[in-house]
Amino acid sequence: MGTPTRKSTSMTLDGAVLEEARRLGINISQTAEGGVIAAIRTKRSDAWRQENAGAIADYNAFVDANGVPLTEFCKF
Repeated sequence: MGTPTRKSTSMTLDGAVLEEARRLGINISQTAEGGVIAAIRTKRSDAWRQENAGAIADYNAFVDANGVPLTEFCKF
């Protein structure tokens, strides 16, 4: 797997936030990328939960009615 392709972008930040980040030696691009990655993970997780809500509800109803499958084999 090669090096990811980097793309230049523009963003607007509060001036005081930008100055403080620079003063503290924070890498703005790296930090912003990390925040975007976290937001992507959250959105994907939310979408998965929404898409699978029916199956999750069905499984939870099954467990409520029948207990957790294979509990007789658990050692704890």
